[in-house]
Amino acid sequence: MEATGMTKKVAIVGAGISGLLACKHLMEKGFDPVVFEASSHIGGVWFQTMESTKLQTPKHLYQFSDFPWPATVKEMFPDHRQVMEYIASYAEHFGVLPKIKFNSRVTGIDYGLMPGCGNEDDMEGWEQWSGSGKLFSGTRGWNLTIKDASNATTVYRADFVVLCIGMFSDLPRVPEFPPDCGPEAFRGRVLHSMNYAQMEKDLADELVRDKRVAVVGFQKSALDIATEVSMINGNHYPCLVLIRSVYWLLPSYVAAFASGSLNRLTEYMIHKPGEGFFLWLVAILCSPLALEEGSILLKKSSGFAFCEDGLVLEGEANGRVSADVVIFATGWETDMKLADIFSSESFRERITGSSAPLYRDCIHPRIPQLAILGYVDSLSVMFSTEIRSKWLAHYLAGGFALPTIGEMERDVDKWERYAKKYCKDKYRWNRTGTLIQIHCNDLLLRDMGLNPKRKRNFLAELFSSYGPTDYRNV
Repeated sequence: MEATGMTKKVAIVGAGISGLLACKHLMEKGFDPVVFEASSHIGGVWFQTMESTKLQTPKHLYQFSDFPWPATVKEMFPDHRQVMEYIASYAEHFGVLPKIKFNSRVTGIDYGLMPGCGNEDDMEGWEQWSGSGKLFSGTRGWNLTIKDASNATTVYRADFVVLCIGMFSDLPRVPEFPPDCGPEAFRGRVLHSMNYAQMEKDLADELVRDKRVAVVGFQKSALDIATEVSMINGNHYPCLVLIRSVYWLLPSYVAAFASGSLNRLTEYMIHKPGEGFFLWLVAILCSPLALEEGSILLKKSSGFAFCEDGLVLEGEANGRVSADVVIFATGWETDMKLADIFSSESFRERITGSSAPLYRDCIHPRIPQLAILGYVDSLSVMFSTEIRSKWLAHYLAGGFALPTIGEMERDVDKWERYAKKYCKDKYRWNRTGTLIQIHCNDLLLRDMGLNPKRKRNFLAELFSSYGPTDYRNV
């Protein structure tokens, strides 16, 4: 087994939940990682968010496997302050904070080859990840350009990089409009949910108070904003939520009940990539058991344009809507944000030029000595990221070897075909395992040489729900 641990430099970019998890589990394997955080704090989006924000996942699913919520938190869906206190307690308890370099923004990473060791073009012919299949290379590594609070730049050389830069920050997605039909035609205020969340509470309240507010979008941030506006304005100035598609929404008590059904039996109802005949037959027989859940129906519009005093909705005979403030809750350019951190154009194209997911949701077969954590869209990002952090630390400690590049790419293609079958036009590469999280965890544990069955007996294994604490000792 090759030398690992304290002799190799591992750099983690970002001190949100993913970065803290990666750091903690690497430390447990004997590494001495360094975490570069652009801001002055940990916690990512939880540090600065809207006043009404709280967990949308029951806290027993949104917890660290070996660090329970304090007994003082009685709520099933804690608010953002309680979540932030919990995250900070975790980082302090496991000694992660001293590993973090705050106010250190990574502006670019570059895969460096020593003189005489080839160039990026040679990588196309590699059969093994990182060229030789070894965990680390003595001739190759990553150069990270770091900018501090005074705008001074330094370069840090790392043998391995873990990107934990998050999906929900920095690069907001804003709709494009024809000339004279966009925000420039509107005399009111237009901003993205990111900008709204970053405002001090008194300023945010003043922005929307006694104003006609339109929120574009129907994901969690849109509903959080609409909730805040409604609390301030009541029925006098109702908040308009403008959506393109109608979604099924679950009230909190239904979400809490549904989370208890995350067991192997419910996953048997769903087909999986590479399944054998038995699992295929079980999915066919069990699928009629799945039930539709409650929904909220809102009036939708296929599109809109700005006018001087509001919005003009497409396909409406009387589609003019008056507004003073328009807030885009339209998501983030996650692929672009991820690609932009690479200095190399070829690495950027490998991120944006493919719709395929990552191997085990964290390894790109054609980007060596680098992992990406926190880009799995699941019911609990903390849950899905922690098990992958453990898997990655196990791998870097020499616990197992990765397949060849070709084998990883074939596996990735298989998952892409599976996800597109279920998601259709809603497919995104980071949503491949949302419906079958237990199955995905099984694959990770088998890679680590561990038993994926975490329950005491067959009946518990089939009917009991799975959660973070089932993987405490992994």
